[in-house]
Order: sequence, then structure tokens, then C-alpha cells
Amino acid sequence: MTSGSTLSTAQIARKAKSNLAMALACLPKERKRDMISFYAFCRVVDDIAESAELNEEDKERELAHWKKCVLSAEAPGHSVLDEVIELPGKYGFPRAWLAEIIDGVASDITTFRYQTFEDLRAYCYKVASVVGLCSVHIFGHTQAQAREYAIQLGYALQMTNIIRDVGEDARDYGRIYLPLEDLKRFGVTEDEILNGRHNQRFVQLMDFQHKRACAYYKEAARLLPPEDKDSLLASQMMGQIYAEILQKLHDQRYPVFEKRMRLHPVRKLTILAKYLYKGWRAQSRARAAWEDS
Repeated sequence: MTSGSTLSTAQIARKAKSNLAMALACLPKERKRDMISFYAFCRVVDDIAESAELNEEDKERELAHWKKCVLSAEAPGHSVLDEVIELPGKYGFPRAWLAEIIDGVASDITTFRYQTFEDLRAYCYKVASVVGLCSVHIFGHTQAQAREYAIQLGYALQMTNIIRDVGEDARDYGRIYLPLEDLKRFGVTEDEILNGRHNQRFVQLMDFQHKRACAYYKEAARLLPPEDKDSLLASQMMGQIYAEILQKLHDQRYPVFEKRMRLHPVRKLTILAKYLYKGWRAQSRARAAWEDS
């Protein structure tokens, strides 16, 4: 069985303890349950790709099976797959989006370098922007512009992940997501990244990536439809958490070879409380509108 395959979707969400799992707390009950199913799907396919117990061929075979199941809506008796294949029909998004996520994750099995930012952005689209597109459907967006918001926010979140995890990706997987054209532009070598060399050229390289990520956050904020602010609170919460992590990385000059940057638990709880309150207010307004109709 694959990593996590014997766990329920809720157990996977609790085990991961991620920022996304925390953000789901501000969703209505049914949508929260379905987002946990979707989140568990994303976690398990990622675990397959990163598994130390499976060889490359086995990883690709298992992900191909998952892709076949989501495209055909076959329920194979898997605790995660059986739940996630119901979501496209329920929320009106293409099954192909689930397959794109799998394709993006599968590329991590064999791709360890990206020559250009366009190459990297195509990867980010599959593993982050498409996740956002599925999510806004489950959250209940009403405006078409919310989909473009999801795409831009996906780029922002994934670029933040890439910046934060430079050291971990190099040390644990020998992988460099930063585009090689950018390394060349700032005179940083692959060996310097792989050996954890933190110097002024590296800081300049990371400042460049920081500026790029900030532009995506700014564009996402511009595109957020006012009509969907209540339904997309979980997305906004994720955006705030990751934007603050990005700024913390910038302020501390990217200590990515020494530690994995996080927000202080008190700060995260403060953000969670703010969005829980906004979610309660939104549900109260919705109930009042329904009672008046």
C-alpha cells in the first residue's frame, strides 16, 4: 500500500499539521469535510512521489493508477480515492484537474532542475494553481474572476514554498527548483546551492525570487472578487500566512540552509482567530439573508 493509504482522510489531515489544514477550520462543515478529502488526495499523491520505499518505476506505476481512477471515476475501494473522485461532479470542476495535479507531482520523480522560469511556472501551475482552482470550486466561489485569483495565488504560494525549502530540497533530494537561468544571472552555481553556501550572490538571487513572489501576491489580491470574499476566506488565510513567511525570509536574509522558516504559533493562532471570526460573521449574514428571503 502507498504511504498514507491505510489512513482515513481526516487522519491524514491531522498527521500533516499543515497551514492548509489549519485554514480549513474557517469553512462550513460540509465544505470543510470535502476539502479535507481533497487535501488528503494531494498529500497522498505527493507522498507516493517522495516515498523512500518505492523505486522510480513503482512510483510512476502507482501514480498512473491514481490518474486512471480520477479520470474514469472508478472507485477502487481506497479511503482517499473513493472520496475525491466524487468532488468534480459535486462541485462542477473537470476531472482533468485532478489528473494535472498528479502529473505535476509525478514530475518530481525525475525532474531535479528547471532551466527557465517558464518551465518552473508550468510546474507551479499543476501542483499549486490547479489545487487552487479545485479549492475555489469547493469553497463555493460565484465569480469567474475567482479562478484567475486562484491561479495567481497558487503561483505565489508555490514560489514561497520553493524559496523557503531551497536548503531542504538540495540536502534531502539533490533538487534545485530555482531556475538555472536565474542562478547564472546572479553568478550562483549549482554546487553552491547543494553545499549550502550562503553568500551575497545567493541573497541577491533570493531577493529576485522574493520580488517575483510578491508580484503574484499583489496580483492575486487585485483579482479577489468582492462578491467572493466570504466564500474564499480559507484562501485568504493561506495567502496571509505564506506572505508573512515570505516576508520573514526576506527580513532574515534567507537562512534557508539552517532552518525551515515558520510563523510563531501565537501568530498563527492570531491569524486563525481572525479568519474564524470572519467566517462566523459570513455565516451569520448568510443565515440572516436566508431568513429574510
